[in-house]
Amino acid sequence: MATYLLSAICLSLLLSAAIGQRSPQLREARQCRLQRLTAGQPSQRIESEGGFIELWDENQDQFQCVGVAALRATLRPNSLHLPSFQPSPRLVYIERGEGLLGITFPGCAETYHSQQSERTREEGQEEERQREGRRGRDQHQKVHRIRRGDILAIPAGAVHWCFNDGKEELIAIVFNDVNNQANQLDQRNRAFYLAGGLQRKEQHGEQARQSFQNVFRGFDAELLAEALYVPSDIVRKMQQEDDRGLIVNVREGLRVIRPDEQGEGERGRGPGEFANGFEETFCTMKVRTNIENRREADIYSRQAGRLNIANEHKLPILRSLDISAERGNLFPNALFTPHWNINAHTVIYVIRGDAQVQVVGANGQTVLNNRVNEGELFVIPQYFASTIEAGKNGFEWVSIKTTSSPMKSPLAGYTSVFRAMPLDVITNSYQVSPSEAQNLKLNRGGQTYLLSPGRRSQ
Repeated sequence: MATYLLSAICLSLLLSAAIGQRSPQLREARQCRLQRLTAGQPSQRIESEGGFIELWDENQDQFQCVGVAALRATLRPNSLHLPSFQPSPRLVYIERGEGLLGITFPGCAETYHSQQSERTREEGQEEERQREGRRGRDQHQKVHRIRRGDILAIPAGAVHWCFNDGKEELIAIVFNDVNNQANQLDQRNRAFYLAGGLQRKEQHGEQARQSFQNVFRGFDAELLAEALYVPSDIVRKMQQEDDRGLIVNVREGLRVIRPDEQGEGERGRGPGEFANGFEETFCTMKVRTNIENRREADIYSRQAGRLNIANEHKLPILRSLDISAERGNLFPNALFTPHWNINAHTVIYVIRGDAQVQVVGANGQTVLNNRVNEGELFVIPQYFASTIEAGKNGFEWVSIKTTSSPMKSPLAGYTSVFRAMPLDVITNSYQVSPSEAQNLKLNRGGQTYLLSPGRRSQ
């Protein structure tokens, strides 16, 4: 009973810290008095042995306004992104490749157990037995198989690692919600690594050197050895400078109990064991969903494209993190209806294609009117009206929104504000005839959000 109580306390602290509310102190500290928005590629690159990490400049006014820091991580085959945790929740989109993801929730049991196979026991394979003996039997928390199109939700303070066991590069787009209430530090993009880290002498910039370091290096070796109950030489190995960086090569492959190998290997409850509702809810909660499947599109138009949404209803953990994601696909020359977001900032990453994007601020000034291209990232602050017109090759994107249940207010289509207004309000507002007002209300017929190409494209 005490074990279950301890699990409940640990998990409640973790998730209550991740309750997604915007921090009022940080909101006061930053201002969204933006005169100009820009779309661009990452401005900094951190090389490691097994891949590299690219960061967008979080100090730009537009990122300070929305409170999101973004990066792109590339893992080469058979490489491991070392265990780390962040003070803010993050959403990860897998742009390419596949791999394994481990997330450690404090207080939860290790439900994956290695078992010596029947063949080893019965047929006496000496080599396998010796290798198993050297490594020892293992048990750990769940490991998730991740693939292209997955959205992954990682709570603040949860240690996680990622391994590329595929044959191509694994590319992940990472959004850190640094303005989330779970982050009580500041709006800097920080990562606390449990291994690796950047060498102090390398010229990555002061910000990177301070933000990506091995936390064990700061402890006294003897004290840490006592706490871990291991020889001090092991601790010194954990603390030593490591020129491999943050992503390392795994020489002989990573031996873990994988999801596709688990089957019945997950720990069952024996006679006399009772189910604990808290453990069942939080220790086994879903942290991934795929938003690539066109058959599961939340909004679909044969003429314009599709939109897949990952919100608190599709992935309940997002309710605690108070963030969500969208995956959009516009056909050539199609439009995303002019609209504004009622309850969220938006950060958009271009996956493929190009588009003309326009964003208008509160004073009626155009703050963004540019063509955006593959690999670029741009922001749309809350209440700023925006529209997107896809180029001749179409336009695909993924975006994060700083709420778990986002709401839009469209200006065109059957759910538009015009459709909801009386005709006379429109005629008097714009000094147009009743027939012209009727066109504003009804010309887009049954379309909403995703609009087929208009007259300009014909």
